[in-house]
Amino acid sequence: MPCTLLDPATARAMPWKNGGGSTVELAISPVGAGLEDFAWRISTAQVAVDGAFSSFPDIDRSLAVLAGNGLYLQRADGHRETLLSDGVIALFGGEEAISAQLLDGPITDLNLMTRRGLWRHELQRLRLQGKQVLENDAEVLLLWNTAPEDLHYRLPEGDQQMLAAHTGVLLENEQGRLTLESDQPSLLYVGRMRRG
Repeated sequence: MPCTLLDPATARAMPWKNGGGSTVELAISPVGAGLEDFAWRISTAQVAVDGAFSSFPDIDRSLAVLAGNGLYLQRADGHRETLLSDGVIALFGGEEAISAQLLDGPITDLNLMTRRGLWRHELQRLRLQGKQVLENDAEVLLLWNTAPEDLHYRLPEGDQQMLAAHTGVLLENEQGRLTLESDQPSLLYVGRMRRG
């Protein structure tokens, strides 16, 4: 599946691992894997109450706030991190004891997880207006459009495609130069996953 659209409206909703809320599983590898044996997983969730994160031993996690007023992450070492929409991306080990406290009302987050030793990942913000070239050397590339407007992308070998507002696309084995284009100022989250 070289190109897979990720739409929270049609993806699988399921309880959090710790039962404290619900998550929407956008993509998982291998297909059919569960929360104990996935190689990588992409999800989004609405966090409506304060509480502890689920424990995911041997998993590296990146977390970004997509909507809402943000939250505080209380880290195991006592450090407190503030996550806002359009702000910092948190990176932490899934076994770390972390709790979240909402700033003011529910938030929606984007969560990218990879199993240590099998896959590694990075998640970054990309501000886009007009046309921009994105160099991709990752085996699996995630593009997530946080803007209220559609944007367009063109694969290294292919036609222009549309990415709707508040949806994503997963591109596998599409290394090379991608062209991104948006008429309005947009914010993209770009996730890169590589084996190893």
